Amino acid sequence: MANEWNVGEKKKKGLKKGIEKAIIVGVITQEQTEDQVTEYLDELEFLALTAGAVTQKRFVQKLKSPNPKTFVRSGKMLEIQEYIESHKEISLVIFDDDLSGKQTSVIEEMLKVKIVDRSTLILDIFASRAQTAQAKTQVELAQMKYMLPRLRGLWTHLERQRGGIGMRGPGEKEIETDRRIVRDKIALLKTHLEKIDQQNQTQRKRRGDQVRVALVGYTNVGKSTLMNVLSKSKVFAEDKLFATLDTTVRKVVIDRMPFLLSDTVGFIRKLPHHLIESFKSTLDEVRESDLIIHVVDIAHPQFEDQLRTVNTTLKDLNALDKPTILVFNKIDLYRERYFDKLLDESTKVEIVTELKSRLKNEFEHENVFISAITKENVNDFREILERRVKEQYAVRYPHQAKHW
Repeated sequence: MANEWNVGEKKKKGLKKGIEKAIIVGVITQEQTEDQVTEYLDELEFLALTAGAVTQKRFVQKLKSPNPKTFVRSGKMLEIQEYIESHKEISLVIFDDDLSGKQTSVIEEMLKVKIVDRSTLILDIFASRAQTAQAKTQVELAQMKYMLPRLRGLWTHLERQRGGIGMRGPGEKEIETDRRIVRDKIALLKTHLEKIDQQNQTQRKRRGDQVRVALVGYTNVGKSTLMNVLSKSKVFAEDKLFATLDTTVRKVVIDRMPFLLSDTVGFIRKLPHHLIESFKSTLDEVRESDLIIHVVDIAHPQFEDQLRTVNTTLKDLNALDKPTILVFNKIDLYRERYFDKLLDESTKVEIVTELKSRLKNEFEHENVFISAITKENVNDFREILERRVKEQYAVRYPHQAKHW
């Protein structure tokens, strides 16, 4: 084989220096169209880039269901193996669906490179982005829960890893741990997280009687950029997935009317269940909000699919029925991508108006099209937000006049 592989070799901690070269693997099943799988793999490639890996090639196979042993059929696995042998720079193979411990171990034995599935990749990104004690504890808890049912296949698998993507956090320091110790660790992390949650609840109570507004949306739709525009602060914003992990809360005043605005972690398709469970405390800002601003990247080819993914998560949080403003961001990029240069301005306006009307009928929420970068229609959005916040104050204090 082209890649040297020493079983039992002591691995180096942390991410490898430089960018890792990877290939990604997906399957087209009866439940998915080819276009959907292409979109999923585009997103997986972006996830890999966020984690520090450049995708060299994709392998896709049509199957009724993934192979229980090797995920794809033996012929496709042989094709992947031959590609890796002829490209010595490949050190990582990323699968678009979750692998069992057995699958990971078998595939690794065949390919002799590091094997990572979608959930492991997302957990790795979260581990690298976590800054506060709460976020770090939540990520570690999610990693432990994900690892527990895969122990038998993962311990031999992890012993051979040499660091890098998928190996941040507990995975690189719990190799010899048995199920009992992992369960004890999970219990300890839950206790620690409960204490942090109690402290956060106390902080939320201290915020008084102000209306609370939560920014939600798919990852990388521009929530943090919009947060900066509204609050005139400098919340970290980056063109990468999951740039924001920790909930940021800012006091915002529009026309002398104060309210609290929170920026939350972005959602994504196939988000690991354990990660949602672990981050539910962070998402309390969404559950306890009076008004939700759902930000959507209108320029994304699958923006409606992303919108529905976020709505599914909001439903899981019992927050889908809260008063909501749909903010379709990046309208400037939408026109750049989808409008013919020969279209006159009146036709462009007509197309956007029809799109806005269709989306309002389909998703049943007041909406506005803006660009957080260029500030286009931001004043219109501010007026809508002001009116909706006033409505929430009126609901909360129907017999009391408020003056700001």
